Amino acid sequence: MTAVEEQVRWRLDGGVAWITLDQPDASNALTADQRDHLRALFDRASESLAVRSVVLTATGQAFCAGANLRGARPAAGDRPADAPERVMGDAARIIRLGWQRLIASVLDCEKPVVAAVNGTAAGGGMHLALACDLVLAAEEARFISVFVRRGILPDAGGAYLLARLLGPQKAKEVAFFGDDLPAAGAAQLGLVNKVVPRAELEKTAAEWAGRLAAGPTQAIGATKRLINRSLESDRATAFSEEALLQEMLADTDDAREGVASFMERRPPSFRGW
Repeated sequence: MTAVEEQVRWRLDGGVAWITLDQPDASNALTADQRDHLRALFDRASESLAVRSVVLTATGQAFCAGANLRGARPAAGDRPADAPERVMGDAARIIRLGWQRLIASVLDCEKPVVAAVNGTAAGGGMHLALACDLVLAAEEARFISVFVRRGILPDAGGAYLLARLLGPQKAKEVAFFGDDLPAAGAAQLGLVNKVVPRAELEKTAAEWAGRLAAGPTQAIGATKRLINRSLESDRATAFSEEALLQEMLADTDDAREGVASFMERRPPSFRGW
């Protein structure tokens, strides 16, 4: 196991992929290598028929403090000896190919993703949690949009996610002030599905992910796609995609099992395909 694999761990248990950030001394801030490995794990979850749901969590007192700048990579590509360390386009490229790709991998993951936020989620770490389909938070957890404190805008998909989750006015309040948002306050706003005592976080996450893993995986994945697309689609497009996906799902084993179990008056036993 490489160092990165130890710092961003993967465990498969009963159809649930547990992805754990394990750099507590660094508040689980992600270096470029850790971030890219995390993205690869979400791609792995999408591809694997053994994975039917995902839990993203962390060790220590923090969930994720965003980017670990100590692990920042220098600008890539051929550079003349007298070129400056950074030129226009370098920073945008780093964001586009880095954290934006990570957030997209969570949003596009074909399996449902549950965030189990154990502590502070700040900056990109906050957006990483919010990109997940369901968010559980320990009572001690906090969500902090730190970007305004640094004189920059919320990257890592922040404006995109906040506006869709909160609406424009509340999104601006969170982003403009950058205040610490406790778990209970985040739940009241709609950023968190449920707040639980820290001691119950893993158990609750396992219960939620277990229910998802026992469900019709293809149907849940298609539902995720439709809901994520709904805020960007006109009605005609949304209805067309709904009908097409429903037709595709009708030919799955799980759809046939759903009908059979209904007719036979028994609980369904879904397999994920």
